[in-house]
Amino acid sequence: MKIMIASDLHGSAYYCRELLAAREREKPDKLLLLGDILYHGPRNDLPKEYDPKAVITMLNGIKEEILCVRGNCDTEVDQMVLEFPILSDSCILYWQGHMIFATHGHIYNRSNLPMLKPGDILLHGHTHVPADERIGDYRYVNPGSAAIPKAGSVHSYLMLEEDFLFRTLPE
Repeated sequence: MKIMIASDLHGSAYYCRELLAAREREKPDKLLLLGDILYHGPRNDLPKEYDPKAVITMLNGIKEEILCVRGNCDTEVDQMVLEFPILSDSCILYWQGHMIFATHGHIYNRSNLPMLKPGDILLHGHTHVPADERIGDYRYVNPGSAAIPKAGSVHSYLMLEEDFLFRTLPE
């Protein structure tokens, strides 16, 4: 299975369009969104082309292709307008004999680990900084942010097929 993984769109119609254009090129089986879909949050500046209603329309158009976990900026109100489940705190996937614990990162993260066995993978967004690190017995992977990268990083997403591969989006 080929999975595209993105996080932290924060209502950016521009980066949602860019992500969906990349999806057309990449042809994944599923798009896994790691939360913070519509609202920019009080700590972030408005992202480029902030237009949550346009993001709703674009994502609802591919609702059957989306897996999603709840971010700290996602609420029940967002679920009322999005036609795919967004309120689960985690999603469990299996890849190459290992569990991938996918979450946003505001609850479970490197400082507050979920139950992981050696070789398992903690996958989360939230920090807006891409990462792929071995930490003790597990692997930590973060796609960064599609819309609001931080710490000098770029607009990015991940592809998971034979391994996690970072991809960038246009400015």
